[in-house]
Amino acid sequence: MRKIVVFLIFAAVLILIGFLGNNIYSRVLNNKSSVVSPVPDFLTILFNKEVSTLNLWLPSLKNKLSANLKTPEISAQSALIFDITTKEVLYSKNPTEKLPMASLTKIMTAIVALENKKKDDTYVVSKDDLVGEDSMGLDAGEKLLLSELLYGMMLHSGNDAAEVLANNFPGGRAAFVNAMNNKVKALGLSDTSFTNPTGLEGDGKQYTTAYDVVVMTEYALTNFPLFDQVVSTFDYNIPQTPTHKAFYLENETNLLTSYPGVKGVKDGYTPEAGLCLVTYLDYGGHKIVGVVLGSDDRRGEMIELLDYSLRSLGITPPHHG
Repeated sequence: MRKIVVFLIFAAVLILIGFLGNNIYSRVLNNKSSVVSPVPDFLTILFNKEVSTLNLWLPSLKNKLSANLKTPEISAQSALIFDITTKEVLYSKNPTEKLPMASLTKIMTAIVALENKKKDDTYVVSKDDLVGEDSMGLDAGEKLLLSELLYGMMLHSGNDAAEVLANNFPGGRAAFVNAMNNKVKALGLSDTSFTNPTGLEGDGKQYTTAYDVVVMTEYALTNFPLFDQVVSTFDYNIPQTPTHKAFYLENETNLLTSYPGVKGVKDGYTPEAGLCLVTYLDYGGHKIVGVVLGSDDRRGEMIELLDYSLRSLGITPPHHG
């Protein structure tokens, strides 16, 4: 009898924590003005094994004032430049507007795959995985490692690599997409929805915000050294093995070789989303994440925003191509 009473008290406490957490979570999303520790939906965290880590970082959207600098005028529908080091917004334009994100989706695809790595680290390619124009060049029947697929997905934006990761997940592709959406909730975010692991159009409405992308990117860079290593690589050779052919992969869009201090992350494009880009800069003692969504010139505008952000910190931007 005593054990039953103790169990009921313990369950009541957990439910109360979940209730209070959801109230805190709602207030944070309605007023992102301070750094808090959100407690996401209790039942989601308890019963979904794929949501394994809570995020305790929701940055403030209060802008750093740069009165002496001319604010850049950009074509992007939304943009956010955030200094992780000082926890300051250096530039923002519609940072919480919900917009399609194209292949920026693959940041969350990488997170879920890394948090749920297969024990045998063997991922089998099926013919259903061979979708989209952007691919790393996989063939049905090949078997690859998680790390190899991450290079193919993040450097070459391989839709085939993303689909392989999703279809090799316990429960399959639908369970993987569900895990992506559960992970967003665990990170304390409510303005992002995924319908597939690639960002391609046609599977329903999918969207995010520049703010949410900053949080997801910071989470991936902070928690997964392999993610950091992959996205900071300009080109990569995967040698042939008995289970797959050789691959050469190159990051053609980000600023890795043209802007000193840039350590990559991800680009994206669909006709619906326009040109999108997430860039991670480590320069002058500051770690900065920049996001542009729906741009006409993602590279040029990201360069302009990074230069502006460094100057607002009193740092002379590096010479760049």
